[in-house]
Amino acid sequence: MNLELKGKTALVCGGTDGIGKASAFELATLGANIVLMARSEDKLKKVVSDLPAHHWQKHDYIVADFSNPEQVRDSAEEYIVKNGNIQILVNNTGGPPAGALLNADVESFYRGFDMHLKCSHYLVQTLFEGMKDSRYGRIVNIISTSVKIPISGLGVSNTVRGAMASWSKTLANEIAMYGITVNNVLPGFTMTGRLESLIAKKAENREIGEGEVETEMLATIPAARFADPEEVANAVAFLATPAAAYINGVNLPVDGGRLGCL
Repeated sequence: MNLELKGKTALVCGGTDGIGKASAFELATLGANIVLMARSEDKLKKVVSDLPAHHWQKHDYIVADFSNPEQVRDSAEEYIVKNGNIQILVNNTGGPPAGALLNADVESFYRGFDMHLKCSHYLVQTLFEGMKDSRYGRIVNIISTSVKIPISGLGVSNTVRGAMASWSKTLANEIAMYGITVNNVLPGFTMTGRLESLIAKKAENREIGEGEVETEMLATIPAARFADPEEVANAVAFLATPAAAYINGVNLPVDGGRLGCL
C-alpha cells in the first residue's frame, strides 16, 4: 500500500488546533510538506516548529482569517506564486455557534457559508490548476456527521455542513478525470475545544452538570468513548495518499459507530 507523500505539499486549514493540527502532523509523518493556514501567527509558528520533518520537508504557514474569504483566497494565491503548487488541500474551520434553527438570525447563515463554503471554494479554484498539472490532487473536507443525520441544537451548522457535502460531491464528479479526488471526513464526538464548548452550552441550557451531558453523549456511541483528534486525522491522511486514488466523492464517518444509518 502506497502511503508515501514525499514531494507533495499539503495546505491544512485551521491547522493550529484540534483535528486540523492532528491532520497536519499525520500528513507530515507520511512525508508531506505542510503549509498551515489560520489567523493566529503565534500559534502557527509554534505548530510549524513542532511538525515532524523526518524526510527533510519544509513546513510553512499562511496567516488568514476564515471570516474574510477574499483574504483567504488572496493569501493562498500569493503563496503559490512565490512557492509553487500545492497538491493536497484539507478544508477545515470552526463550526457555527450552537442554537435552535428557528432562533437563528439570517446573518448567521451568511457567516457560516463564508467561513465554510466560500473559503473552500476559493481555495479549490486557487489550487486546481496546480493539482491538474501535477496529475495529483487530494481535497479532503472535514465536516460533520450532521450531513447524514442532523444534530439537535446545531441548526445553522447542520444547514451549512449539508451544503458543503453537496458541493463536495458535485466537485468530485467534475474533476476526477484530472487525477483529483474530493472526499469528506465526518467526525463524530471528538475531544476538541469545539466539543467542550458544545457540552458546556448544553449543560447551561438544561441547567445540569457537564458530566451528565457527557454521560448522555457517550451512551449514544457504541465505542463508548469520544474520539481523539489523531483518530480522525488518520482518515484524513489516508484519503490524501496514493493508496486512496479510487476513493472519490464519499462521506466517511469517523464516529465510533454512532450514526444510525448505513
